[in-house]
Order: sequence, then C-alpha cells, then structure tokens
Amino acid sequence: MEKKHIVVIDDEEHILELVRYNLETNGFRVSTFTSVEEAMGVVEEEPIDTMLLDVMLPGIDGISALERFRKSPKTKDIPILLITAKAEEIDKILGLELGADDYITKPFSVREVVARVKAAVRRNERSHLKVAEVLNNKITVKGLELDVESHLLTYGEKQIELTFKEFEILKLLMMNKGRVLTREVILDKVWGYDYYGETRTVDVHIRYLRAKLDEYQIGDYIETVRGVGYKFTKE
Repeated sequence: MEKKHIVVIDDEEHILELVRYNLETNGFRVSTFTSVEEAMGVVEEEPIDTMLLDVMLPGIDGISALERFRKSPKTKDIPILLITAKAEEIDKILGLELGADDYITKPFSVREVVARVKAAVRRNERSHLKVAEVLNNKITVKGLELDVESHLLTYGEKQIELTFKEFEILKLLMMNKGRVLTREVILDKVWGYDYYGETRTVDVHIRYLRAKLDEYQIGDYIETVRGVGYKFTKE
C-alpha cells in the first residue's frame, strides 16, 4: 500500500525534524518546508493526504496560505491542521472560518500530532467514501437543494458557496430534518469518531453556515436546541 503523504510547513528546523521522524516512524511519507513559497511546487503538483501548517511563517503567513489553499481547486479539500503558538481564541476561530480542519497549539506532544494526523487521514478517506455511496443523489428540503455529486447548494436560481465541512453539516441536518442532532453526533458523522478536538468546532461552522443562508433570509432553517445541539426545521 502506498504511504500517505504528509506536508509539514514550519520555520523551526527542530520541529520539522521531530515531526518528520515520528510521522515516518508511523508509516507516513513526509515532505517538510520552512516556508509556503518553498512548498508550493510540491503542494500544487503532488497528491497530499494531510498538511500541517504553521501560522507564524516568514513571507506568506499560515492564515494567508490557508485562505489561498482553500480557493485553489487542487488544494481546497486537503485536510489542513494549523500549528500556532498563539493561544488567543480569535486565531483558532479565524482558522476554522477559513477552512482549517483542526489546530494544534505549541508546545505540543509528538504523540498528539501523530494522533491528529492519523485522524485527519482517516476522516478524509471516509469523506470520499460517503460521497461515493450517495453519488448522483439530490436532497431537497424547503426550497434548498443539495447536489451531492457536484457538491453544490442551490436555493431557487441562486447558488450558495459552502466549504466542504459546511456542506457536510447541512447535508446531515437536511437528511435528518426535524431531528435534533447533538454536537457530538455531528462531530462523529462529519469529522469522524476519532476527531481530536472540541465541540466548539461545530458551533463555529454552524455560525458561518447560518450567515451564508441568512443572505437569503433562511438562516433560521437551522435551529439551536439549547443545551443539546441543532436541527433542520421540519415545518
């Protein structure tokens, strides 16, 4: 079996060496770079299974790079884990808003990094399998239509742009309209049962999903059930 390819971008050489050694020991193929510019050739040309991206980088910083990767057809679906020395919540939320799948705060344990990478790779594999299982299906509820094959959301004649995770959350809610889904269930179904993170991730993604639907006055289709989770309104 071909080894999964992990790209690590961090300007601290000792971190690159430590992460590379431990990921390779766990059976991954690893490419390391000290800047985004240095990594671009590999990122744009080679298949990548997961990326570890430091926020504080010389030249193009991690947040700018994340935004750039999410806009490119070649890299928009790569699982990206942000590495940051910043503890401020604003940095974490901004990263999630721009499409990061997870974040790791320095200082971190190597075992944590390996566990998160393994989880990201497995989630990515399962997400592709789920798409294959429902290929060509369309889900229509209250004027919203999800085309699972083309990964498009339309409302009337309007197309609404969603990130991969936003699309998966909305699909799950629409398929279970009227049923309350806990944050834990959403994490399990969208991120995977072994997601190494917190339920606040769901709240952040729901917030930005609602904001996009609110542009068409339908953000209230997603209801918050206080202390429990979320549901797609049935009526």
